[in-house]
Amino acid sequence: MNLKRNRNVFIGLAVLGSSILGLSSCGDGGSGDDSVDTGDNKIAEVGALTYVDVPDAIDFKADWSTENTVVFHVIGEPDDMHPTNGNSATRSFLHGYTQHYVVGSDLIELKGGRPDVIKAMPEISDDELSFTYELRDEPTWDDGTQLTVQDVIFSFKAVKCPLTNNPHSKPYVENLEEIIVDAENPRKFTLKMKKKYIQNVVFLTDYPLLQESYWDPNKTMREYTFAQFDDENFNAGEKTDLNTWATEFNDPKYSRKPEFLVGMGAYKWSEWKPGQSYTLIRKENHWTQSLTDPTPYETAYPERIIFKINSDPNSQGLEFKTQALDASTNLSTKKLMELQEDATFNENYHSRFTNTYNYGYMAFNCRPDGVEHKKLFDDKRVRRAVAMLISVDEFNIVLNNGKNTRMVGPVSPLKKEYNSDLPLIERDLEGAKKLLEEAGWTDTDGDNVLDKVIDGEKLSFEFDLAYMTTSVTWKDQAQMIAEAVYEAGLKCNISPLDFAIHYDNARNHKFDAMLAAWAGSSVPEDFTQIWHSESWASKGSNFTGFGNAESDALIDSVKYVLDMEVRIPMVKQLQEMIYDEQPYVFFTSSTRRNAIHKRFGNADMYFERPGVLVNNLKLLSGGSIAAPSAEAN
Repeated sequence: MNLKRNRNVFIGLAVLGSSILGLSSCGDGGSGDDSVDTGDNKIAEVGALTYVDVPDAIDFKADWSTENTVVFHVIGEPDDMHPTNGNSATRSFLHGYTQHYVVGSDLIELKGGRPDVIKAMPEISDDELSFTYELRDEPTWDDGTQLTVQDVIFSFKAVKCPLTNNPHSKPYVENLEEIIVDAENPRKFTLKMKKKYIQNVVFLTDYPLLQESYWDPNKTMREYTFAQFDDENFNAGEKTDLNTWATEFNDPKYSRKPEFLVGMGAYKWSEWKPGQSYTLIRKENHWTQSLTDPTPYETAYPERIIFKINSDPNSQGLEFKTQALDASTNLSTKKLMELQEDATFNENYHSRFTNTYNYGYMAFNCRPDGVEHKKLFDDKRVRRAVAMLISVDEFNIVLNNGKNTRMVGPVSPLKKEYNSDLPLIERDLEGAKKLLEEAGWTDTDGDNVLDKVIDGEKLSFEFDLAYMTTSVTWKDQAQMIAEAVYEAGLKCNISPLDFAIHYDNARNHKFDAMLAAWAGSSVPEDFTQIWHSESWASKGSNFTGFGNAESDALIDSVKYVLDMEVRIPMVKQLQEMIYDEQPYVFFTSSTRRNAIHKRFGNADMYFERPGVLVNNLKLLSGGSIAAPSAEAN
């Protein structure tokens, strides 16, 4: 399927009965006009189409590079490139080029999922608990062996194994009961699920397929069943062979050393220069190159993709002005708007702002140990007071030129489940002071910092606010928060951290407060990973410690409700609980800041993460223009 031939049919329905979602194309709009004034600082929003249609440039300018390499701008490194054990958006982005899945993410039609290594989306049983798939014949591993159902079974046993170091992702496979090989067709298999579940299909988009012969040459996993891994009484630690397998599988070399970062994708790791760049190169004779009609997900036009790290806005601007970078979705709002005022930039780049399902937040440690991290935010009145001290609207204006959308909770305003009845929390200095006083925080020694006796110890309200060094915006935001809360007698020390350390501290609850963001999706959500209390106890993605028996029961229930009329009020109720407890200060849903060099065709921009298909960017003229398929060009 050639994307350029099929633009007008891409009108998508979000999966499982939610609203029709689409996107309106801005700027060039498909006219083919290649004039200088192509930069568009408007926001492409929900409308008639499901992605932004960006026409190819008509002329290939003399000063454009003919090298078939994409230099893609990033602001940091992935936390971990292990196929099961990492949890960053950058990791998922890169896996899109080095891995394959049973079901892939659907950026184009926004249906939640699409066939990847399977022939079609599954046949679903009448009870909606069995999902039958059939593997395509073409997918092969790098050693030439064909993908098998045994590879699929091993992949999900590896995820479910209690000894695999992936607590963040285990909730999503908890509902998988068994994988059954068809008795007559060895390429056909059925996923049997325990309960009806809102993500019984799309959960597969999160898990790369693993080659059993590479990851488990002794076939250790074949000795164990899904039922054993589900059994609370099963003691994996007592199994010598399983421990031996897990020790090797979890080895850090499979996280960062390029020679061990393997997968079925069309690209492989070439090098990783910490703090500078990481590079993927196109594999020779990859199975997708023999496809006569590859989808935009299966092309591999660039010979090399260099992900260049640059977190300095001034340097970023210079690199775009000198055409040293080919593409980015990571510029700040201010920087992209500044570049769009430059005629030369507009001559060389397509650029757009697009809506996303992402959001930023300030998280509180609601269950501090009281020793390393004091009991500052264990009272929801304190957390609400901090929320009332922060002017999110001011953040949005100062840092994002007002382009982002206020968030009231963890559900995107683009979704039908969004609770519009919850009022946005506005800045209220006097109201915040009153709440702090009610919580027992007063200034008893006249040092302009509130204090309180807790567990027999007098504590000053002084806390560290951790943020990532990947963007100057995080620092600016932290400084603005520190200034805002000090007006009420709270002393905030801003603490810049490398991404990996920041994430590790969050997962291990080693923080007072922190700034971060979640990359969301158009599909209906399972709230277990971030909001269930078990995800706090297991050091998953519930960093704050939010949750009680009531909220856990609601989360456990709503993920199995498929009827949107029943599901929507349940999701709204959960939002009310989160709103009342205030584990986060919710900031804004960000716009994606897209810039793609016009020397490449297929420069379409997507609302679903990651927002761009780098593999499908095709050099328009000159140089070595590779077409890795049998299709005539």
